[in-house]
Amino acid sequence: MVQSSTRATLSTGPEKFRVRLLAMPTGRMMSHLVGGLLLLLTVIVTMPDTAAARYAAVVMDSRTGEVLYARNADDRLYPASLTKIMTLYMTFDALQRGKLRLDQKLPVSARAAGQAPTKLGLKKGDRIKVRDAMFGLITKSANDAATVLAESMASSEAAFARDMTEKAKRLGMSRTSFRNASGLPNRRQKSTARDMAILGAALIHDFPQYYHFMSLEKFDYKGKAFKNHNNLLKKYEGADGIKTGYIRASGFNLVASAKRGSNRLVGVVFGGRTAKSRDIHMAALLDKGFGQIEQLHPTVVPLPIGKPLQIALGTSHSEPEEIKVASAATTPLPVVKKAAASYAHIRAVEAVDSTSTKPSAFQAQPLEKTNWAIQIGAYSLPTTARDQVYKAAAQAGGILDGRRVNIEKAISDGKPFYRAQLTGFEEAEARKACSNLAERRFSCFVVAPDLRLPNYIAQNSNS
Repeated sequence: MVQSSTRATLSTGPEKFRVRLLAMPTGRMMSHLVGGLLLLLTVIVTMPDTAAARYAAVVMDSRTGEVLYARNADDRLYPASLTKIMTLYMTFDALQRGKLRLDQKLPVSARAAGQAPTKLGLKKGDRIKVRDAMFGLITKSANDAATVLAESMASSEAAFARDMTEKAKRLGMSRTSFRNASGLPNRRQKSTARDMAILGAALIHDFPQYYHFMSLEKFDYKGKAFKNHNNLLKKYEGADGIKTGYIRASGFNLVASAKRGSNRLVGVVFGGRTAKSRDIHMAALLDKGFGQIEQLHPTVVPLPIGKPLQIALGTSHSEPEEIKVASAATTPLPVVKKAAASYAHIRAVEAVDSTSTKPSAFQAQPLEKTNWAIQIGAYSLPTTARDQVYKAAAQAGGILDGRRVNIEKAISDGKPFYRAQLTGFEEAEARKACSNLAERRFSCFVVAPDLRLPNYIAQNSNS
């Protein structure tokens, strides 16, 4: 007869096991119970932490391919619906080569209609436009639409998967193999966080005319509205794609891209426990990445080559001729002379740490007439300083076009702050620019070439 009971909770990682220990008579029954419990404990201890075992992450500078963060980056894991990024890459390629058209109607086969959810609910014999099938992949992550697209580009989905794998190898995704177009479970369909970062960057750079589709937040099809599963689009500053994924064997996966100023990062997370925790983790990784890259490559206001600044700020990342990055060298870059109609004698100014005893590149330059600057504020984070520069530039009516951004670090009361400056003005231009910004309610003052800014300026600036 049971006299009492005790609860004990054993936890390994995300999995919790609750065991009820029963007070039992001594003897053979107790011996069997103890033996069984020891066996159970052995199984629990040797079980892997499933979330940790499938976790991997990468943050990459999409412009250079430089990896800013990596954890288990080359572990072969299940990509789930991240597979659809390659399906979309192949679709964009077919569109670019004229093999498909956006308004082209594709037949729905029995195999496509029979795919497991999630899906659009396509029926055998239906026809769907390429555009709608793509949007179904991007928002709903529709498996039936993935198969339709695959069968339009190859003799079968299996043949298309072989083409996907071959394309992956050519892109440098050396540890990736695809078995279907959707990412539905297949034990031989695996990839890595590093490979998915390569694919994300390739999608951005190779197909700028189509990449903006990846930021589609909602898609209406036959009276139904499908929302994008990528919640980072609404919640993270600068996020503009790419794709989520989930199957039980993989956990919650995400490839995300975000652009701030002239910097763009691609982040990859495999193995999130929940969609929410995955998104929070991704945001933290991207924040860290932007902090690192801003120190390596300070941003600049894009030069208006053929387009006004407002358009240049929103252009695809594949147009480097409109994005110029300040040098991290210790000496200024050579003077860049433009035609008479544009700004002349624009210098590249490195990000300056005014707490250092070393003279800054800005202060070391001769007092030429184009070495004047303006400052629009001082901020606690370099990313905030940079973003405020771009906000001002977008509203300045072109007067800041082509100016260099100088994010200068200083210390006040033992804490760092960052001055948001634009350089390369003549004195009259600098005063006109500040007057223009003041009318738009921006804080602004003119900085002479020989002026060393005291800390009190930061304390009296917007922050």
